[in-house]
Amino acid sequence: MQDAREKIIRYYKGTEGEAVAVKLVDFAAQAIKNRKCKLTGFLSPFEQEMTGVIANSLGSLNVDFYGGYRGAERQRAAFCHEEFQGAPNFEIVVIKAEWNGEFARIGHRDILGSILSLGVDREYIGDIIATKDFARLLVDKKMANYFTANLTQIGGTTVKTSLDELENISPKEERTKEIKSTVASLRVDSIAAAGFGMSRSKAAQEISAEKIKLNWQTVKNASQSVKEGDILIMRGRGRLEVAEVRGQTKKGRVGVLLKRFF
Repeated sequence: MQDAREKIIRYYKGTEGEAVAVKLVDFAAQAIKNRKCKLTGFLSPFEQEMTGVIANSLGSLNVDFYGGYRGAERQRAAFCHEEFQGAPNFEIVVIKAEWNGEFARIGHRDILGSILSLGVDREYIGDIIATKDFARLLVDKKMANYFTANLTQIGGTTVKTSLDELENISPKEERTKEIKSTVASLRVDSIAAAGFGMSRSKAAQEISAEKIKLNWQTVKNASQSVKEGDILIMRGRGRLEVAEVRGQTKKGRVGVLLKRFF
């Protein structure tokens, strides 16, 4: 157990996920020790991937994910010992924040900024689903009363908050587009250019500006290689999956099938 723990932490050392990896390993260890379930905070997709790696590495564990509705991006994980017979309780509730949409334009960034300004850690907040005049916030159940009492303004606009029901959230339906292309190589700038519809030099600029992530980690080098199954995310442009690498063409280029999510 100790050897596996140290191996996992060494693997993520120096990456954006190092601190989270330490916390997740400790959660998993508690689930194994107590032979019960241990619930995490809300996790990003990259952190969810880490969670699966940790559960597989330590053994004796199952892991389930839930974000409050089908298609949620940020989800909580439940590390459950293999002998645990019950079903995990993810303890997620919905806060509805309402405002007058005729006089105020409020978006996801405004809402998240106002929540974080209350001194709340990001791990207590799941997806934020905003419309013209209200938003639903998926949050940790133990923070519900705090939010309804203290989230009274967003971006200078007065809001009214109340508890809502998970059943009122519609499952997320993502639009996708398949892109068949050939690239000079499997460098990240080449794949980003093909998938997001830009020149390779422009993709390199976006990488330098730290606007592109590979498997939910910021890309530091445009020459970094990608492989089948990898995910690229570009700020403001959506998500791209390297669905298939089809081998070289007669001209020495690499055929790829990309799937873009909007």
